[in-house]
Amino acid sequence: MTGARPTVSKVLAEVRRRFTEAGIADAATDARLLVAGLLKLSPTEMLSRSNEPLAADKEALIQAAVERRLAHEPVHRILGEREFYGLPLSLSAETLEPRPDTEILVDAVLPYLRTLAKTEEHLHILDLGTGTGAICLALLRECPEASGIGSDVSVDALRTAESNAARNGLKERFETVQSSWFQNIHGTFHAIVSNPPYIASNVIDNLAPEVTKFDPAAALDGGPDGLDAYKAIAKDAARFVQPNGVIGLEIGYDQRNDVTAVFEAAGFRCVESVKDYGQNDRVLVFALSA
Repeated sequence: MTGARPTVSKVLAEVRRRFTEAGIADAATDARLLVAGLLKLSPTEMLSRSNEPLAADKEALIQAAVERRLAHEPVHRILGEREFYGLPLSLSAETLEPRPDTEILVDAVLPYLRTLAKTEEHLHILDLGTGTGAICLALLRECPEASGIGSDVSVDALRTAESNAARNGLKERFETVQSSWFQNIHGTFHAIVSNPPYIASNVIDNLAPEVTKFDPAAALDGGPDGLDAYKAIAKDAARFVQPNGVIGLEIGYDQRNDVTAVFEAAGFRCVESVKDYGQNDRVLVFALSA
């Protein structure tokens, strides 16, 4: 006679215990996200079906995923997707996992686009280093008057962004271009947005293994002072932004003054600075100087 299968709640408790003992920060949240994601259960279903026995294949799937998390692979990497600004987005090896702080960039740029939409028949957005397409796709979802281009040096990232556009019903208004910053870009844009690599090269090895082992290095390394990408963008941005357009950038917590100086030297003025949920400087919005 075989023993009873473990229930959803018992498996969840065991995963939480293993994560806690391994010293994983916020073990309870990671356990819940992982188990719910693998079983494709909503938070409500996790409660209402907590006493259901798990099939052996589902238990094995969870146990394999637990081992991956204990090896520092982030939960959303294991699940293969993450929600951003209400959009489910697939992840891939060469895309940065979109974080909640980056949603602040979307929040910051949206009011400018909505103001422009009152006088412009069509809006055009460029997302430099698009990765999953997160920033551009979120803006397109909120601005039906807009179309957008997502550029990236990575073919893998561009495929992922295209897939995410199709998944979220935005394929007709989104295209991709393989480009290093503005190299293969043509035309002008009402909003140029980017979450570029901004971590100084000598700091990267000190980051958590969840980042160093699983986020693509090209999306992290901002050069010796962390400013390489901003300098590259600022150098050519004036030729690609509409006279009434804006440039929205995510920055490192200590880069506000340095990035502002880079863009001011290139003929821009900072029109807004926004802090993240930890009250660190996180987003800068620039416009052409009068």
